[in-house]
Amino acid sequence: MQNTAHAAGTDGPELVDPAPMIEDLYPALATLREAGPVHRIAGTDGRPAWLVTRYEDVRRLLADPRLALDKRHAAPGNYSGFSLPPALDANLLNMDPPDHTRVRRLVVKAFTPGRVERMREPVRRIADELLDTIAPDGRADLLTAYAGQLPIIVVCDLLGVPQRDRRDFRAWSDALITPDPTRPRAAKEAVGSMLRFYTELIAKKRAEPGDDLLSDLIRVRDDEAGDGDGRLTEDELTSLAFLILLAGYENTVHLIANSVLTLLDHPAVLQELRADPGGLAAAFDELARYEGPASLGIRRFPLEEIEIGGVTIPAGETVLLSLASAHRDPAQFKDPDEFNPHLGRSGHLALGHGIHYCLGAPLARMEMEIALAALVRRFPGLRLDVPREQLRWRPSIRARGLISLPVAW
Repeated sequence: MQNTAHAAGTDGPELVDPAPMIEDLYPALATLREAGPVHRIAGTDGRPAWLVTRYEDVRRLLADPRLALDKRHAAPGNYSGFSLPPALDANLLNMDPPDHTRVRRLVVKAFTPGRVERMREPVRRIADELLDTIAPDGRADLLTAYAGQLPIIVVCDLLGVPQRDRRDFRAWSDALITPDPTRPRAAKEAVGSMLRFYTELIAKKRAEPGDDLLSDLIRVRDDEAGDGDGRLTEDELTSLAFLILLAGYENTVHLIANSVLTLLDHPAVLQELRADPGGLAAAFDELARYEGPASLGIRRFPLEEIEIGGVTIPAGETVLLSLASAHRDPAQFKDPDEFNPHLGRSGHLALGHGIHYCLGAPLARMEMEIALAALVRRFPGLRLDVPREQLRWRPSIRARGLISLPVAW
């Protein structure tokens, strides 16, 4: 894979083919990182984008106000990402200050540490019940039977989604995150279904509030209604609920599954954690660094011409920050391709950095710690049920997740 990064405005830098990143992510990223800090690639929407590969640049740019998340700052014809209706698109991943500051300030009023802490015992109970269900079988696809079940139950409990609707939620999420090429309309249909569902659910909870996050967000929206520019709009309320579902489900599923695989690949560490599950709290950061669920940060658009690693990028072009490459950068982490929770390596970017640091980080951390602790306690003989080389990763340069994780015990 050759180095094609050079200043925009020269005659057509050849695009880097993203296929090697799908086939073998970390070696492909190492080749790019060593060749240069920025490369022109075919982006997630098929259009050209700039990929930033080195830790120092990625961390700095995650917090750089000159890089906007709002798609309105994309140059005409430069970006054609998935289109959402306004009632789902007005979320924090598409916002910059001052709107981002306003909405995040209001959401924090409902998304409190106390609420997350109160969920600890319910999450532990859910994990145990899921393991009770699969334990007699002696084997399972852990991705679908456990890692994929726990987060959807937790996030639906958090939002107050009725039990009868939860199966639909998972199907809708899967249609959006991992679209089926044989069903080109499935994602669009899922968006329509989710919009109708959230609109109806918000109306019901507005009439009959419950002890859940969505009811609290509605109260924040309605209580702030007289504050002019300080309020949530109705579209922002619906979009927040939509974002909490997708972010709370998708990333946590693969954070759990990827971490299980990492521990199975490192039996000595697994044995240590089995003897002392309390060590999982300390292992979280290394697990998130080594095999995090997001290969890329959210796409960004320069508000002005910007130089990154000696490469000049025009305003409005798409910039992709490679978290996966940053996490394996030897300039930041000693022996980065080795998994070792004892080294105390800090500074991973799996949960973001700067003003866009993940609001749900405490919940994600708690879910993963509880999920792994329950698993290693219940199944001391846990092992892969297929040869390691048969495992397959999803064909994506955006997300890092397994297609399945067959295990036995």
